[in-house]
Amino acid sequence: MLLKVGDKAPGFVLPDADMASIDLAGFLGKSNLVIFFYPKDGTPGCTKEVTDFSDHEDDFGAQNCVLLGVSRDDCLKHAEFRDKEGIGTELLSDASGNVCKLYGVWQAKEVDGHKKFCIVRSTFIIDRAGIIRHALYNVNYKGHAMEVLRLVKELNS
Repeated sequence: MLLKVGDKAPGFVLPDADMASIDLAGFLGKSNLVIFFYPKDGTPGCTKEVTDFSDHEDDFGAQNCVLLGVSRDDCLKHAEFRDKEGIGTELLSDASGNVCKLYGVWQAKEVDGHKKFCIVRSTFIIDRAGIIRHALYNVNYKGHAMEVLRLVKELNS
């Protein structure tokens, strides 16, 4: 089921690249959140998307907004990816895929005539009250971080 604007963001606790637990509830009442789901560490499109978000982390911070990237890669792979690419953004591991399912980003795609499940590149902008203000499914990574920053700025105006 896909999430919509006005829905309460599903809560979760996931480990980051350093295996520290990040609890979504810890941000409630404090900051806006951008949670972006991407398919895989180290692939060209995902690397571009994650580094774009990371390069603009200060701009998001100035809007009182925290960035969280989520994929099914494990913590070790996230740490290697972060260190290799100089990524400052928190990368969370959803190895089980449970959070991907909660957010509706774990979807079937047809590849070479076979049905295969994978993460559909998607981004959610969540306000301080934990309400989804934008649910963007199946996004193109090109220019995406700047588009999301524009939407976050609109939240604060």
